Formats: sequence, structure tokens, C-alpha cells
Amino acid sequence: MQKMISIIVAIAENRAIGVNNGLPWRLPNDMKRFRELTTGHTVIMGRKTFESLPKGALPNRTNVVLTKNKNASFENCIVFNDLNEALQAYPAEEVFIIGGAGIYSQAIDLAGKLYVTSVHHSFENADAFFPEINENEWIMTERENFPNDDKHLYPYTFQTYIKKK
Repeated sequence: MQKMISIIVAIAENRAIGVNNGLPWRLPNDMKRFRELTTGHTVIMGRKTFESLPKGALPNRTNVVLTKNKNASFENCIVFNDLNEALQAYPAEEVFIIGGAGIYSQAIDLAGKLYVTSVHHSFENADAFFPEINENEWIMTERENFPNDDKHLYPYTFQTYIKKK
């Protein structure tokens, strides 16, 4: 099977994905979906995203951290200085790009699949943003809407896109 480069991300209406190296929202179902989709796979992230993880490396996944620091090391992670090198090192069937903004910008043209959680709210204090998704390049194959509830302050939608051939 050919390698699939997938991006998984939660994006607000203003394309916000983060504030102060954290998420601007708490959506337990999004975290559950993230865990279900990425477990057993390789996840590639930037250094700041890794540092934002509350418990370090994600369990039951191969954790790859990208950093410009050639001497960096992170517990239970493999470190690369270049996204393309990292992608070539993992011929896995599906590799997940999990952030942050700079890594998403590098990966969006390489990706064949997007797992998006659209958060139906704008966050004015955000300082990290997802690149524009060119609707002409992607086909939405799945969409599931959820209202806000006692555990989810904002309504949200799970969407899956595949790149047009």
C-alpha cells in the first residue's frame, strides 16, 4: 500500500488552531477521535507542539519531532530537522501530521487526506493558524455535525477530505 500523508487538525472559523502554545478550546470528542485515528501510527509534529503535550510523547504511536536544533532530543521521540527526511524514514501506510502551524504549512501540499474538526467559533486571541484549504483541491468525503453540550462549549463538525487526483 502506498504511504498516505494525513493531516489531523481542529480549526476555528477564523482558521485559529492555537493560543499560547495550547488549544483555545476543550473538546473531549475531538481528543477521542484524534486518539482513535492516530493510535498505532506515526505522528509528526513540531517542537512547540511536542512541548505542549501534557504528558510528553503520545502512547502507542511513533512520535517524530521536527526541530531546527540539530542537538535536540526528546524522550520517547525520534528527532528530524526536515519534514521530507522524516516522511522518507517512515514508509508506514498512514503518517499523521499533528501540528503546529509551521509544520501544517509545509505539509498541506504533500498531504492526501485531511481529518478536520471545524470548531464553530472564532478565537480573537489566537496566535497560530491553519493554512487556507483550497476547496478546488479537496473533496469532502465525510461530515458529521455535533451541537454544543455540557462537555463541549462550542458546536463542531468532523470532516474528512481527500485530495483530488
